[in-house]
Amino acid sequence: MSASDRQWTPVTLPDLPPPAGAYSPGVRAGNLFFVSGQVPRDPATGQNVGTTIEEQTRQTLANLERVLHTGGATLEQVVSVTIYLTDENNWGAVNEIYKTVFSPPYPTRAVVGASLRGILVEISAIAYVP
Repeated sequence: MSASDRQWTPVTLPDLPPPAGAYSPGVRAGNLFFVSGQVPRDPATGQNVGTTIEEQTRQTLANLERVLHTGGATLEQVVSVTIYLTDENNWGAVNEIYKTVFSPPYPTRAVVGASLRGILVEISAIAYVP
């Protein structure tokens, strides 16, 4: 399939280098906006932010929100979230920060244990954008 045949539109982040891997930060497909896994990386410097789960979660959620806004979506439009943690025991701390960003009714959510190559948390999301 060529790019012109696709029924979806990738989103790029202005004034930032493209991702190191072969993926788009976000993709709009119809009324759905998919955000690739975001990590606690400072978008301007490329350096990881924070050493604690709390610091890294805040930065990761800020990065998620940035991609959403770039694609014309908001946190309020998020319908599903997947959180990847290197240590499942950090679930409670992440959940407390998550509740400061998302409000009821909360999106669906899965939390998965994962090896994340030097970071503590990664978060992906799907938003409904009518």
